[in-house]
Amino acid sequence: MIRCERLTQTYASGGRELVVLKDISFELAAGGFLAISGPSGSGKSTLLGLLAGLDQPRSGRVWLDGDELTHLNEDARARLRGQKVGFVFQSFQLIPTLTALENVMVPLELRGEAAAERAEALLSRVGLADRLHHYPAQLSGGEQQRVAIARAFGIRPRALFADEPTGNLDAATGATVIDLLVELNREAGATLVLVTHDPELAARARRVIRLAGGEVVSDSAA
Repeated sequence: MIRCERLTQTYASGGRELVVLKDISFELAAGGFLAISGPSGSGKSTLLGLLAGLDQPRSGRVWLDGDELTHLNEDARARLRGQKVGFVFQSFQLIPTLTALENVMVPLELRGEAAAERAEALLSRVGLADRLHHYPAQLSGGEQQRVAIARAFGIRPRALFADEPTGNLDAATGATVIDLLVELNREAGATLVLVTHDPELAARARRVIRLAGGEVVSDSAA
């Protein structure tokens, strides 16, 4: 499902070139659950963005479900993300002026699908059947993250990328959110790639790649 070869990413900083990722290579089979862990500044979120086609590397290659992202322009990558990729972020990124139901409907409507029925079913699946018409400001952090998860699974993604999805939640709520992601990963068969600095959360994955200083320092199966 996901393959990267010798990924390197650099950014200009104060007239110098800052190396954020260096020579990253690995493969992940369809339906897998990978955690990318490491301390702050180790390159975790940068790597996630490259794997999901949100950014292009300085050098190296990335494949997602058979498509080489590094050979696609931004428009083509955006189309691919709309067809195959779901995202869950630490900050939820819900539209504040839309209800929970409407937030989940947005990506479905962009694909020209009948959205309301599927969105309602997804929200019920994540335990929010009684919160369909509430706005994000009326929801707890855990409820907002569950809306974000329902939205991410709306398009039936082949791959789901989650960047610190429990970072704004307390421990108990965060554990519930991870339980839900794991359950949906198994049920839907979507490949799950999760970024976290929390070793306990990383241990929930079936495989853990640990970064330090932009390089892979360990790659282990659970």
